[in-house]
Amino acid sequence: MKQKRFGLIGTAGYIAPRHLKAIQETGNVLVASTDINDSVGILDSYFPKSEFFTEFEEFQSFIQDENLKGNPLDFISICSPNHLHSTHIKLALNAGCDVICEKPLVLSIAELEEIKRYEKETNRRVFSILQLRFHPSIKSLKALIEKQGNAKVFEVDLTYITSRGLWYEKSWKGIENKSGGVASNIGVHFFDMLSFVFGIPRNTSVQYKDTQSIIGTSIFEFARVRWCLSINSSLLPNNAVQGEKLTYRSIKIEGKELEFSDGFTELHNESYRNIVAGQGFGIEENRAAIETVQFIRECDVCQSIADPHPLLKKLK
Repeated sequence: MKQKRFGLIGTAGYIAPRHLKAIQETGNVLVASTDINDSVGILDSYFPKSEFFTEFEEFQSFIQDENLKGNPLDFISICSPNHLHSTHIKLALNAGCDVICEKPLVLSIAELEEIKRYEKETNRRVFSILQLRFHPSIKSLKALIEKQGNAKVFEVDLTYITSRGLWYEKSWKGIENKSGGVASNIGVHFFDMLSFVFGIPRNTSVQYKDTQSIIGTSIFEFARVRWCLSINSSLLPNNAVQGEKLTYRSIKIEGKELEFSDGFTELHNESYRNIVAGQGFGIEENRAAIETVQFIRECDVCQSIADPHPLLKKLK
């Protein structure tokens, strides 16, 4: 397969190294990237000869120059702050590139519809990183649920707690209209995974939310899911995993723990392999999760629900 030429927006961001690694390990090349911050020494580990720009207009100009030379970029990967995804997707499409965008693809259904129109007008494609769909445990769980048919609605508990320091709420990630809030920023890929495994989401209610934690219940075709998403370290159990940060992931199906602690390091690579092969996840695959997290962000808290997530007691 011919080597693909990539650009990247958001080189200095937390998630960018996973994209740089995926571009390299799928046998492709980063031609140019941009970020308003210049702490991008990570490029030396992957693509030291790639162009880098702190001025976005210079990055755009470079892409246009490459087009005129007959050396167009094939893809632009987007690792910028969440509220800029829609704008950067449209700019990449207008430059004649296909797009690979980090989660969340966009923050609202209105933005989703808008980039869908741009995709049609430019005849290019928008792909997203829905990496949990490639996780071996999730693939096995989906196969198990499909084997059950319509015979059962499963009781599921999902808990994801990933501690963040004081910096978090002072950065764009702590500003709801920029990050989408906790549900979008750390939870959107979990809601995608739930709809991928358990079918169409039917109803969601929220029993608690603040700037650090959200607890709620969602009904899917084949599951009732009690979920808790949090960056509040006080909720971490003793068996939290010490990696880059203290993290606890748990999915219980009918009270039985799904093994879900490992297998995350290669998921971006797998996503890129599928996208470059023309088999990635596009705009419509994102719709259910984006609808859900937008509703969570905008809805009122409803406390009158029976049997909420167990961690609700800790937050009241």
